Amino acid sequence: MSDVPPATPAPADREAASASPERAGAPERAESTEPAEPPVTGDDDPALRAAHRLCRRRTKEQDPAEYALIQLVPAALRPALHALWAAANALDDLGDDRTAPAAERAARVEAWITALHRELPTGASPDPVRHALVDTAIRWRLDLSELRDAMAQVQDDTRGRDFADWAQWRTWGRDNLLPWFGLVRTVFDRAGVPVALRLDTREAYEEFLDGVRLTDILTDLSADLAQGDLLLPAEALDLHPGSAADLPRRRWSPAVAGLLTHLTGLARQWVAQDGLTRGMHPGPATVLQTMAALLHAQLDAVDAAGPDVLRSPPRPALHTRARILAPARARAALAWSLTPLTVPPRQRPAAHRPPGPAGPASTGTFRRPPPHPSGERPPEIPPGLLPAHVAVIMDGNGRWAQQRGLPRHAGHRAGATAVREVVHGALDIGLRHLTLYTFSTENWQRDAEEVDAILDLLRGELAENPFRDLDVRLRWHGRAGRLPPDLVDLLHLRERTTRARTGLTLTMCIDYGGRDELTRTAAALAARARAGRLEPGLIDEDDFARHLPRPDMPDVDLLWRTGGEQRTSNFLPWHAAYAELHFTPGLWPDADRRDLWQAVTAYTRRQRHHGAAPARSGEPAGADGPSAAHCVTAPAAGSGD
Repeated sequence: MSDVPPATPAPADREAASASPERAGAPERAESTEPAEPPVTGDDDPALRAAHRLCRRRTKEQDPAEYALIQLVPAALRPALHALWAAANALDDLGDDRTAPAAERAARVEAWITALHRELPTGASPDPVRHALVDTAIRWRLDLSELRDAMAQVQDDTRGRDFADWAQWRTWGRDNLLPWFGLVRTVFDRAGVPVALRLDTREAYEEFLDGVRLTDILTDLSADLAQGDLLLPAEALDLHPGSAADLPRRRWSPAVAGLLTHLTGLARQWVAQDGLTRGMHPGPATVLQTMAALLHAQLDAVDAAGPDVLRSPPRPALHTRARILAPARARAALAWSLTPLTVPPRQRPAAHRPPGPAGPASTGTFRRPPPHPSGERPPEIPPGLLPAHVAVIMDGNGRWAQQRGLPRHAGHRAGATAVREVVHGALDIGLRHLTLYTFSTENWQRDAEEVDAILDLLRGELAENPFRDLDVRLRWHGRAGRLPPDLVDLLHLRERTTRARTGLTLTMCIDYGGRDELTRTAAALAARARAGRLEPGLIDEDDFARHLPRPDMPDVDLLWRTGGEQRTSNFLPWHAAYAELHFTPGLWPDADRRDLWQAVTAYTRRQRHHGAAPARSGEPAGADGPSAAHCVTAPAAGSGD
């Protein structure tokens, strides 16, 4: 038996979870009015079949609207979606079980997540919901580490939530919903129906999910208030004085009525993203459009409930749901009948081990990077001497390949290995920011085959996610218009799922150009000045910095270039204005963490003035650099020396 408590099961769930294999394979009488779904492809495990049926039953009983939406996708995809929904709901149930104190609920959530990590390599679990989730992750090659922050949030929520404004509320809601929806999109992608979002719809997509979250909160308002939760921002409550006092008492008042009218209107606005599905495959588009229609119907029910919304969850009438779902089923059936799908068979854990949450996701712990193969240890650099931000121009990939008689893309692949090594070295010494010049605006001028190879390599590295278990926050700097939408999607996914990490911030500059960055900043300033929000004659450096595409990126302390060239090549001209320059002759694929350590060690010996007079011997050098006692100008040293 599992030592981890599952979410409190319904009686039917207990029966399914404890049934014998023969009993577990019996038909579901509760769903006899519907055509039976085919068994999961390649599945000969009765316990697994029972686990997937349990997830399906829970979805149908606990969220009929979600179940109806899943019925709009091909039957072969439904077990995966039921498993994802049931897992998210099981965690929420553990966190919301008010029969236990907050500390115990948090411990149960952590135990559930820890057990999932332990069970992923085995491919099975004594808990039926986790068993179905583990099978889904293996079968569809899902990266469950993307759920790290969403799962950790459930544990944090056991301590209660307060939101000062909509910005905090959105961050909370998106951190919870986006990773789960991202895995659903991955299932479609693996089936051969990618749900890549256009660049102009990304914010609309996230706002749509804000509408999903707000509708859910309004629907469950009575249950939340009964257990002392009010999951609305103070910014909204303050617009309706008195509502913050009336709601916890479940007292209907003009202030509460005005607040709910305002919130349902806001949710309708967020859900009404008409352009979201433009250009999308008609199958997923039908699901999203139907979801929006059901959300609107739910909001109508909230409005119609009046004071009763504080006593019980409002639901749309059955005929309203039928009016929405009947044509949706017909459209979905037609769309999927014309779409060939790729459905992977069940894989054994030995054949494919999906990446997991990397330990107890709720504790926020991460692995240390592996040691250098030589056994060499990193230098001990006092924090006061360590540069805050190192930027690297990774030059020499093509030349490295040509010297070995290999195609140029082989050099880029070898360069990707060097990136991993240098990131490990940055973590070893506690570096806070590392920015890599990955693909410049000028690189589009290269041979199309080489460009495609570079983009494919980026796509593969992002999909593999080699830093998933490390405390690395991944960011992307550059333009999106010319990049493939699926690559942009992956970049946004990695940004979103790592943004809570506090170790190394790794920024990949992809389709980046320094002059382009400055031009975009000037255009943003001009637009604000034209709108009367800035006085042109008073614009200063701080104004300019605030309008950069990445205004929170710190100045570069050390700019390192490999490959023997001694120029900065349009890389971070604003941020690197006062950077120490470090040029090394070795080609990038030959670099490893020791070269980074040498570059940083050389930096610690330099005296930085930023235009001020040098400090006299024995006097402090100032806040911008190491003390004069350590500052001896040194030549750049690198792997080729």
